Amino acid sequence: MTEPGTVLITGPTRNLGRHAVLAMAARPAGQRPDLLLVGRAGRDLTAVADEARVLGARVHEIGCDLANLADVRAAAATARSLLADGAVRPLRALVANAGTMSPDTRRASADGYELTFAVNHLAHAQLIGDLLTSFTAPARVVLIGSNTYHANFWRKLLQVPGAKWADPAELARPAGGEQPPGMAASGVAYSNAKLAILYYAHELQRQAGRGITVSVFEPGWMPGTALGRGAPAAVQAVSRALGRIPGVSMPQRSGPLLAAMALDERWAHLRDGAFVVKTKLTEVQPVAHDRDRERRLWEATAELLDRASVSRTPDAEG
Repeated sequence: MTEPGTVLITGPTRNLGRHAVLAMAARPAGQRPDLLLVGRAGRDLTAVADEARVLGARVHEIGCDLANLADVRAAAATARSLLADGAVRPLRALVANAGTMSPDTRRASADGYELTFAVNHLAHAQLIGDLLTSFTAPARVVLIGSNTYHANFWRKLLQVPGAKWADPAELARPAGGEQPPGMAASGVAYSNAKLAILYYAHELQRQAGRGITVSVFEPGWMPGTALGRGAPAAVQAVSRALGRIPGVSMPQRSGPLLAAMALDERWAHLRDGAFVVKTKLTEVQPVAHDRDRERRLWEATAELLDRASVSRTPDAEG
């Protein structure tokens, strides 16, 4: 069995991320990883770190606003420093858990990008890119996907539309004018970001070094999490009602499954953006495989990240 080393996870303070952190921290000593928790600095981050320490884990908090790419670059630098100094064991897994669904597609990140696309995709692409040479093989990258990239029955019931793909430079641009009513625009933006994650996973596997595998975890629909707080009241009411159906996903159930994706030998063979829904390896829809879109996303992502880096340098600001 591979020594668990260190796991870096974003979005560790609540819901899925918090329960994944606590599941990893609660493992027996020989199976328990060191933890790098990347999230907004403050009481919530400190609280989950302290809970994990009580369970026996060695934990480092790395304060980071994922809507600010300068913060993400600084978080990656902190992680590299901790690894280089031997403060934690070798980096074996990165779990890109953090996500958001902005209720207004006109909202921009600190770098001027549409907020949903910026946090769900660009921030993690920056973080992973900055840490690719810091992994110790065998290592895993686990991204968080969603079946919202295509509209099935349940998504239609909740008025969550499927993706409407466009060039990534366009997806990164905040909307102008009036925000359409309801969840149409924000739902499309979220679904586009989740389709981007699948495209990125496939291309990342081609670009990553030997010994790094890439997979995508779908935790199942979890009613009542923060992602739905911008939804209309009627949709939130339907969501709460459906949340009482037996078998519907909950963070307490899905968190340990995410921890398993990062650590268990059962999933060690996954690569090429393999898509796991809870515990089942699942074939994605044909739209989620497109070499031209995947190459263009990789290229455009590099351009968007470089542009943000240049625009936020002291010389540029002066």
